[in-house]
Amino acid sequence: MTSWPGYGAQEYGHAAMLASDADRDRASEVLKSGFASGRLTKDEYDDHLHRLYTARTHGDLVQVTSQLPGGGMALFAAPAPVRTNSLAVAALACGVTEFFTAGLTAIPAVVLGHMARSQIRRTGENGSGLALAGLILGWLAIVLFVLIVVVGAAAAVHMGSTMMSGHPAVRGAGVPG
Repeated sequence: MTSWPGYGAQEYGHAAMLASDADRDRASEVLKSGFASGRLTKDEYDDHLHRLYTARTHGDLVQVTSQLPGGGMALFAAPAPVRTNSLAVAALACGVTEFFTAGLTAIPAVVLGHMARSQIRRTGENGSGLALAGLILGWLAIVLFVLIVVVGAAAAVHMGSTMMSGHPAVRGAGVPG
């Protein structure tokens, strides 16, 4: 009979599976915290530690640590999935849509990107690349907007001076007559 997780079989870790050194190290950390918090006496700690390092299977490790928080089957619990930062997703969305909104979402992309990177550093969530892409797109749109304004202003000044130099009142203004 085949069994899948959720049908009576354990999802992560099997009692008959041989224990690795990493499994023993995880279990010894549980014992250390139990001893440090006063849940185990020194003799109990030494006895449990001896049983832990002579354990051959996951089931043996579960039996040794089952009376402590974080022990038992919790040693082999599946790790919780890391979620993606929602501000990073929003930063990328604003960065991509700025091309369709004539740059109106560039500043929100930059602000959201900086906020997302700060949260990601603090919480360890995923999405660093999304936040960085939103930042790059936002700053790119801002730089392009500033360049367009500067080139437009320079062209307007140049056009104004060209038109003014051809005007008769301006051309003869410095010559007495």
